[in-house]
Amino acid sequence: MRSGDARLNSLRRKLSLKPSVFLRFCLTFFLPVVAGMFLYLYPAHAQERREDPRVQQLYSEAKAAEASGDLAGAVAKYESLLSVSPRLAAAYNNLGALYLRTHEFKKAVGVLEKGLELDAKMSSASAMLGIALYESGDYGAARTRLESTLRSKPNDDHAELFLANDLIKLGDLSSAASHLERLASRQPKNQEVWYLLGKVHMKLSEQALAHLNEIDPDSVWVHQISGEIMESMKNYDGALLEYRRAVEMAPRQPGVHYLLGNAYWALASWSDAVNELKAELAIDPENCAAHWKIGNAMLEQRLDPTQALASIDKALELCPKLVQAKVDRGRALIRMERNSEAITDLRSAEKISPEEPTIHFLLGQALRSLGRTADAKVEMDIFTKLEENARAASAQHAKQVLENKARTSPQN
Repeated sequence: MRSGDARLNSLRRKLSLKPSVFLRFCLTFFLPVVAGMFLYLYPAHAQERREDPRVQQLYSEAKAAEASGDLAGAVAKYESLLSVSPRLAAAYNNLGALYLRTHEFKKAVGVLEKGLELDAKMSSASAMLGIALYESGDYGAARTRLESTLRSKPNDDHAELFLANDLIKLGDLSSAASHLERLASRQPKNQEVWYLLGKVHMKLSEQALAHLNEIDPDSVWVHQISGEIMESMKNYDGALLEYRRAVEMAPRQPGVHYLLGNAYWALASWSDAVNELKAELAIDPENCAAHWKIGNAMLEQRLDPTQALASIDKALELCPKLVQAKVDRGRALIRMERNSEAITDLRSAEKISPEEPTIHFLLGQALRSLGRTADAKVEMDIFTKLEENARAASAQHAKQVLENKARTSPQN
């Protein structure tokens, strides 16, 4: 009997479940999981398993079929296993995972629900059930299950991302935004999360615009938010029309001149930008972004760097951590051949935003002007690497956008 117990304990240790594996393959279109899905042998039924060697045999055969890519064969083996031992909760878990991988979502829902009836604490099965319900189009039930998963595992990124997508489907955009903001705080470089967050905020803006239109379709607020929506979509010509209308209707309203000036600035229409930004400062002299962009526009036009520096200094007086103002202060100082001072400002900006390529490019210029050739080369090498990384990130972002659209499109 001790020999049987030893074999039983060995099987338990060998086949330990890793819940995060299941979530990971679900999130990435159910790619093959790491080998080693387990069968947890419940003490109450241990005697049954010791007397029936078919359990371990069928598990081994299921595992071998899965490893060879024969998912249909693996499914058949797990189904046979459950006919032998119908109370093995983890076998339902594993079978549900296979159904997810083969996109048989309704079958996955059925077997995962049975597994959770036997063991409600299987976190992987709970998360997969939420995902299967989402993929089946049962968004209300998916929400309940995924929210339950997050209550027990608040930092489960995969479950939270599926929940955010589910809430978008349900039209609960405010809740979706909250979950995406939490994800973004934990994964600040996850471009899919930022894409979805931007998409949600855009939809919320559209809803706000619809409500504003119901109240007064020709109000200054309607034109302002219409311009902001167009600007977010890079439709600057349309944004300019809306912002101009807002300025005409409420020329003393804080923010409208800034929005118009910022649109001109984005289009590199420097003189128009400066005029509108100055008009904004006449209304709101504490607008540090307006001060900075006036200085930036002067530098872009290669005007007197002394005047540009005065605007930038004012911006930094109001907003000391405005990184781009620090960078432009360095640019102005380089133009004035005050390279040592420029290096001090640029190093300060680097501490806040070390991955901003422009900082390293300007540092290379200033260091070279001071004869520090080796140090200049180091900065230029960093600049080159960051630029290459930025291009690669843009390509990856485009890929993620396409994948996200495919995953969140309505099921046939």
